[in-house]
Amino acid sequence: MRHVKLAGSSVPAIGQGTWYMGEDPGRRAAEVSALQQGIELGLSLIDTAEMYAEGGAEEVVGQAIAGRRDQVFLVSKVYPHNASTRGVPAACERSLKRLGTDCIDLYLLHWRGQHPLEQTVEAFERLREQGKIKRWGVSNFDVDDLRELNNPDCATNQVLYNPTQRGIEFDLLPWSQKHALPTMAYCPLAQAGQLLQHPVLLEIAERHGASTAQVSLAWVTREDGVIAIPKAVAPEHVRLNAAAGVLTLSSEDLRAIDRAFPPPARKQRLAMV
Repeated sequence: MRHVKLAGSSVPAIGQGTWYMGEDPGRRAAEVSALQQGIELGLSLIDTAEMYAEGGAEEVVGQAIAGRRDQVFLVSKVYPHNASTRGVPAACERSLKRLGTDCIDLYLLHWRGQHPLEQTVEAFERLREQGKIKRWGVSNFDVDDLRELNNPDCATNQVLYNPTQRGIEFDLLPWSQKHALPTMAYCPLAQAGQLLQHPVLLEIAERHGASTAQVSLAWVTREDGVIAIPKAVAPEHVRLNAAAGVLTLSSEDLRAIDRAFPPPARKQRLAMV
């Protein structure tokens, strides 16, 4: 598994997402087991948010990492409407309680809202001084947002990125790489929809003896400084995600994907889901 330097730590280029976890109590045991399996397979970065199932996903994560907190790089996110000077610490305390930990490795602003960035950053820095978080970052920020933020302490930007959504390649990804800002790619499998049935990905997968999901993950993480955070609950999917960390696509594979999913030729509005 290739690793990426993130917030002063070395983390796997493929982690575990938790969007939609915690919504169905009947799936809780399977979700907890999947995250634990992923940790055992080296997928030690776990990404969650107070938004996911209104804290339910954080509770799943908390159960999964109980007794193994030191094996996990933990990422969570604060709602924009909680991103004020007073709102951030209160939201963080709730997240810490649900996660069953006293410190979050990386705490992100989920997207920009009504509160000034200065307030949010000030609150993040206070949390860091108190030892409640180790580092902070942002999510769903475009180049102009990052320029306005203009803060070298920002540890990452988490954005939508997969073969069907390549807009960040025109300016955001190059800007981030120039400034040594790691990119975390959410929905790297395009929510496991039609992308995974695309004939080009099927052909490449067959050539490598891999799955189309593995091909997409290998493509997303093909460049330095990019981390993918797919969500998986089925044990086989977790295993395949972990194995994707050693898959290297050839130049022929990359050209085929470019033909099927052309890179952006102009600036595009930042895509979000």
